[in-house]
Amino acid sequence: MQEFKTEDPEEGDDDLYEHYSFTAGKGQEPLRVDKFLMNFIEKATRNKIQQAAKNGNIEVNGAVVKQNYKVKAGDVVRVLFEHPPYEFLLTPENIPLDIVYEDDTLLVVNKPAGMVVHPGHGNYSGTLINALIYHFENLPENSSGRPGLVHRIDKDTSGLLVVAKTEEAMTHLAKQFFDKTSEREYIAIVWGNVEAESGTVEGHIGRHPKNRMQNTVYEDGDQGKEAVTHYKVIERLGYVTKISCKLETGRTHQIRVHMKYIGHTLFNDERYGGDAILKGTTFTKYKQFVENCFKILPRQALHAKTLGFEHPKTGEWMRFDSEIPEDMTACIEKWRTYAKHAME
Repeated sequence: MQEFKTEDPEEGDDDLYEHYSFTAGKGQEPLRVDKFLMNFIEKATRNKIQQAAKNGNIEVNGAVVKQNYKVKAGDVVRVLFEHPPYEFLLTPENIPLDIVYEDDTLLVVNKPAGMVVHPGHGNYSGTLINALIYHFENLPENSSGRPGLVHRIDKDTSGLLVVAKTEEAMTHLAKQFFDKTSEREYIAIVWGNVEAESGTVEGHIGRHPKNRMQNTVYEDGDQGKEAVTHYKVIERLGYVTKISCKLETGRTHQIRVHMKYIGHTLFNDERYGGDAILKGTTFTKYKQFVENCFKILPRQALHAKTLGFEHPKTGEWMRFDSEIPEDMTACIEKWRTYAKHAME
């Protein structure tokens, strides 16, 4: 097993800031450090990694190495630069926010699809945090140093997020998510006819051993973290199904990974293979129909519809609901029409 973590920007050597730290797992066979890092760093190029090695920015077990160093089991590989990681260089940006609720303790925002929640590699501006720090001063930082964030949703997932405005709210809300007492319901369109009217998916989720951009389910429970998703069929639409998913835990890509695991990948989920025609006929007209649906909904079909939690200050239970976005609604309507004609 190989572990990934990003470190605090202050933890640098000789004014260098650590951008990445990777520990090679027990089963790691000798592999050039540039190839090793290519497997871990999203959007990195071999040329950039080799240049970093030439500049002395790559260390293994505390010693600077060249690009042809062979990484072996147990090696700690670090990438360091003279500037802090860009995600820590937060710039306020005047980006409009769809605020559903706000008081002096917290706010609830409805994030549009396509907006990244926090800056990271390849996305240093236009994020929800860039907008938050423009509109609100002195937001408390979470354990990762991100202002206001209690939880997050993926870039191409739309829907509700709660943001803490005080340290007390941050602590209280974070504990609710940890204790599984918050309510989170998502609406999704998945490939295939989900047979059971409702069910629960349980399976530890961790990084995929071969594709580091994906997560996967580990059935033995020895790897990854516990993850539980409860699903319910809302509407059967022929070769796809509209479902509700309630999260008991909050792992990265949890719904996307769990639904793929049970054979119902999210519709148009590029990262997990849902952007291919996974169910249906071989007719050309059907292929054109699905491709039109992909154009209408150019992202994974997932929306964080409902969010419930106890107010940190008043103790009142608060529950917020949001409309399914137009792109998902239009896609559902097309499938509804198709399914109706298919049965006639």
